Amino acid sequence: MIDRYAADQTWQWNVDHAPSVGVRRNPTAVPGTWRWCGLPTASPLGIPAGPLLNSAWLLYYANLGFDILVYKTVRSRVRDCYPIPNLVPVEVGQFSTAGAVLQATSAPSKTWAVSFGMPSQLPDVWRQDVQTAREGLSNGQVLVVSVVGTQDESVTDPEASLEQLADDFARCAAWAADSGAHGVEANFSCPNVCTADGQLFQHPEHAGFVAERIRSRIGSTPLVLKIGRVTETADAERLLHSVGPFINGIAVTNSIAARVQADSGELLFDGQPRGICGDAIREACLDQVRLFRQVIDRRAASAGHPRPDLIGVGGISTADHVRDYLTAGADSVGLATAVMQNPEVGLQIRSALGNA
Repeated sequence: MIDRYAADQTWQWNVDHAPSVGVRRNPTAVPGTWRWCGLPTASPLGIPAGPLLNSAWLLYYANLGFDILVYKTVRSRVRDCYPIPNLVPVEVGQFSTAGAVLQATSAPSKTWAVSFGMPSQLPDVWRQDVQTAREGLSNGQVLVVSVVGTQDESVTDPEASLEQLADDFARCAAWAADSGAHGVEANFSCPNVCTADGQLFQHPEHAGFVAERIRSRIGSTPLVLKIGRVTETADAERLLHSVGPFINGIAVTNSIAARVQADSGELLFDGQPRGICGDAIREACLDQVRLFRQVIDRRAASAGHPRPDLIGVGGISTADHVRDYLTAGADSVGLATAVMQNPEVGLQIRSALGNA
């Protein structure tokens, strides 16, 4: 058995060789009252879609101090993962400029270029597995299932294509809710795909159309949208105006896209951008949390709009980082790169928060 993701193996190998779930540790209590989209949680600590490949991975981390657990993004059909390498360490300080060219490194790094392409098991497989995950959780823990629509490339008419994509998103979301998910996260941002399913957050009207379709299928089940890099107030306002009536939360930030080059100067991943995750994007992601908190609060104060939960993601690996996100306006946080490198980081953070 392994105790962390094996970056030198394929995604499917890691699915098949999940760690033993083990026994729930007794994590230090985190002072305060915590909720995820209205549901009570024992802490604000979560893991976003990515590390939790199946129920075994999810329950493994549920026993290691995390309470908001997002099941890896699923589809309405099987989808293979991109070939390895899927995780490439990069050498870079704090950065915020999408499209930069970063240097790959063989040295240990807290920052990775991530290249999976949102693979998925067959629906019959993941739906049953979601039930298993739900049954294994304790009070104060919530199961969120990340879903993404799959675009039918044979549909070329733009309006019909959007309808098809919205229906597929909604179908997956309904399956997730019916399988036992406490909440659904719709992935409106993936920097590693070029189709519309990975860029919805950049098109507010389309995002609102799809969010409304999802809402119509999942009833009152909490719905979070995961989005990518937004730096302008006007863009945040347009997006929230379109999706606000249909969502309970918004998760920021789903990495920052950049190109990666080897020591030889050759661009990896055929020169295509990949999502940069981990320590190097923390300050940029904190800035985005602050931006969205300001916009959410202003909309609520001026026009009585609801306040969706704000989930902060990006570069968190310490209790101080968690505090920084909460101070910036996040209601909860998600750790991905850090948990893949150090599975006990959640227990360590809880100890620091609880004993401060």
